[in-house]
Amino acid sequence: MADIKRVEEGLGNSTKGVIEEDERFRRQLHEEDEVKSRVVHEESNSCTNELIGKGKAEFTRVDYHQPVIVEVKQKNERIATLDAFRGLTIVLMILVDDAGSAYERIDHSPWNGCTLADFVMPFFLFIVGVAIALALKRIPKVRKAVKKIILRTLKLLFWGILLQGGYSHAPDDLAYGVDMKHIRWCGILQRIALVYLVVALIEIVTIKTRPTVLGPGYFSIFSSYRLQWAGGFIAFVIYMVTTYSLYVPDWSFTALIDGHHTERLTVKCGVRGHLGPACNAVGYVDRQVWGINHLYLYPVWIRSKDCTLSSPNVGPLQNNAPNWCRAPFEPEGLLSTISAILSGTIGIHYGHVLLHFKSHGERLKHWVPMGLVLFVVAIILHFTDAIPINKQLYSFSYVCFTTGAAGLVFSGFYILIDVWGLRTPFLFLEWIGMNAMLVFVMAAQGIFAAFVNGWYYETPGNTLVRWIQKHVFNDVWKSERVGTLLYVMFAEITFWGVVAGILHKLGIYWKL
Repeated sequence: MADIKRVEEGLGNSTKGVIEEDERFRRQLHEEDEVKSRVVHEESNSCTNELIGKGKAEFTRVDYHQPVIVEVKQKNERIATLDAFRGLTIVLMILVDDAGSAYERIDHSPWNGCTLADFVMPFFLFIVGVAIALALKRIPKVRKAVKKIILRTLKLLFWGILLQGGYSHAPDDLAYGVDMKHIRWCGILQRIALVYLVVALIEIVTIKTRPTVLGPGYFSIFSSYRLQWAGGFIAFVIYMVTTYSLYVPDWSFTALIDGHHTERLTVKCGVRGHLGPACNAVGYVDRQVWGINHLYLYPVWIRSKDCTLSSPNVGPLQNNAPNWCRAPFEPEGLLSTISAILSGTIGIHYGHVLLHFKSHGERLKHWVPMGLVLFVVAIILHFTDAIPINKQLYSFSYVCFTTGAAGLVFSGFYILIDVWGLRTPFLFLEWIGMNAMLVFVMAAQGIFAAFVNGWYYETPGNTLVRWIQKHVFNDVWKSERVGTLLYVMFAEITFWGVVAGILHKLGIYWKL
């Protein structure tokens, strides 16, 4: 039996084909000494991650006197559009995290409003939803699938706490370790983990209600997956009721004043339904559940007009700045994560459309209008002051605005890559998307830069990374802002795109 061709990407599923000798072709086969395999494919029952399989037959030499059973592995192709979109999201994260200090207008909005950085988290959650639909399209063993989901959730929580809980001080500080009295329990990966857990479990427990074939009508896909939408609606109700009805009392905290002494400050509240920085229910829930010492210490509201005259840039606090300007706040907190479940729910709907509709036109007829409707709803809610677009609160209008944008960007990638076949220009995004976890940890969280900084000359500040930033970019362009942007684009994004491409060619991926 010939060696099976190595599968370059995806997860292969074995099928068996029976090749029977045809008397009419024996002489020809004997002369040529080779036989073309006829393979009968069986439908795969395995639950693959974001993959759609396409079988590919192999040619092999056989003994033409006997029927031969040839085992062939299917070559599965990843969803290129999804990989490219995931790669784009990682690139945006690196850009806004590392260049946001030089260009504050692409950094997170100080409070109401939406900037480039505010699209990153919803894009991730949208992608998680699409991936869940593809990964759980078939579930041979429910108990085994649940165990895998729980295990992956725990892995995400572990890496999230390790990277953003205070243990890692990368890339600038070479020290590590965290005081457990001040560990941060929430973060990006933690939010992704919880949304993934809820949305995936709903997808599993509703397996018996899934349709094989959709009924007639445009809205049949909504009614067919009504239980998934019910889960998202419950999350929406919990968030809205809590946000607008929970009483928020006065609260106090200890702040470091002028970097020298601490002072106990009090924030006056005693209200319900407040959506400002000081007295919102989102912050109150986190202070009660996690404790104020376990929240994010550098909230973006410090760049708001109430806190600094340099807004939206970073600047010194005003002398009469409100007390809450110095307070911690958790942007990935518990109540806002409940609202974030909606982003994953909308994402899984896009995945269901991808599975049930086979033509480009049918898919786009569902994707594009939904993205536009969400976008319009968000604009109306925001500019009528009904529900402002706010990332820190993860408001309903913010969900609609960012997830609608995610749907439109995803549709745009689909048109460019799958419909028009323009895959080559986006290959570097695909490569990054295939190794998203590795690039997130090494680049976005600065672990690789911290490793390089560990090899310094004479003083910890004299490292290769800082030398490249200063002499190759800042000094050449005579501008720290331009130099920072170019450094991020070439020394980080381009570099990791190349690394991800090499790892892809070698078949090396970091998967949870």
